[in-house]
Amino acid sequence: MTLATRQPAAKAADLLSWYDRHRRALPWRALPGESPDPYRVWASEIMLQQTTITAVKPYFERFMARFPTVGALAAAPSEEVMQAWAGLGYYSRARNLHACAKAVVEQHGGRFPDTEEGLRTLPGIGAYTAGAVAAIAFDRPAAAVDGNVERVMTRLFAIEAVLPGAKPLIREHVLTLLPAARPGDFAQALMDLGATICTPRNPACGICPWRDPCVARLEGTQETYPRKTAKKAGFTRYGAAFVLMREDGAILVRTRPAKGLLGGMAEVPTSDWRPDYELDGAAQDAPVVARWRRLDVPVRHVFTHFPLELTVLVARAGEKAQAPQGMRFTSQGRLREEPFPSLMLKVVEAGLEALRPPPSPP
Repeated sequence: MTLATRQPAAKAADLLSWYDRHRRALPWRALPGESPDPYRVWASEIMLQQTTITAVKPYFERFMARFPTVGALAAAPSEEVMQAWAGLGYYSRARNLHACAKAVVEQHGGRFPDTEEGLRTLPGIGAYTAGAVAAIAFDRPAAAVDGNVERVMTRLFAIEAVLPGAKPLIREHVLTLLPAARPGDFAQALMDLGATICTPRNPACGICPWRDPCVARLEGTQETYPRKTAKKAGFTRYGAAFVLMREDGAILVRTRPAKGLLGGMAEVPTSDWRPDYELDGAAQDAPVVARWRRLDVPVRHVFTHFPLELTVLVARAGEKAQAPQGMRFTSQGRLREEPFPSLMLKVVEAGLEALRPPPSPP
């Protein structure tokens, strides 16, 4: 008899009983007895991809205040959506969010499909999001497997297969545990268990509702799961960013291409970002001819696949200076309306600080 078969079987009822006592209060989560809002469930799931709950909460509440319905989101200009998203990162999510809202309105009369299959036809909705929305918003018997669920399942069953290849096996295990009643609560309970009890480090096994059936706990190997291949660090890329202030205080900005990294977001003009970028030739990449001054401290940022180091150059332009084609001058009072990602906020702040006039002598 194997170790796994000697262990008592994990039961959905035990997890749901724990969830009823310890469920987290989240702004997108319906209270007990309430019907979930598919729009809020879907929007939160998109925001939570590769982003922490702590970071998402304030963004979600502001986003819902600005776009309270899927129709309001669909009708909004893309620039407004990107501005509301600015700072959350992974900006392709915002573009997909907007495209999905339009598809729901135009193709489904403003109502989300209530099955995994139907949800998968919408822009930006993959297997996980379809399963999560189908289960949580519509109480469909669907497996929603995120990072928390992967950790719980691989520990519970001591799954040795390495991620991401282990995903189909993990999904099968979730489906075997899925209860006929309350599949939406079960999906959220699994997520809560991974987030609060079955944590990556120092899991609180003593108070886990699945303590007894967990094979990894019995073996003392909890923190070795899930098995993952080591990530390769990307090479650091370098570049130059140009902060040009007109005499009236306006700053030169532009919009990045819709597709690609930081697509559709605002930025000050920059050079290419390359591992072999030569700063000595940065003036050749400047948007206009000016007396550019290089700042001593670069702005550093880490993307998913590579670190970036931008050297900031600042200059002033006359009051009547015209923006080059494809660019625009934005007054400092309206800079907050530009959809700057956090990287560009750092660059702009550094540039403005350097261009600020010195204090007058007493």
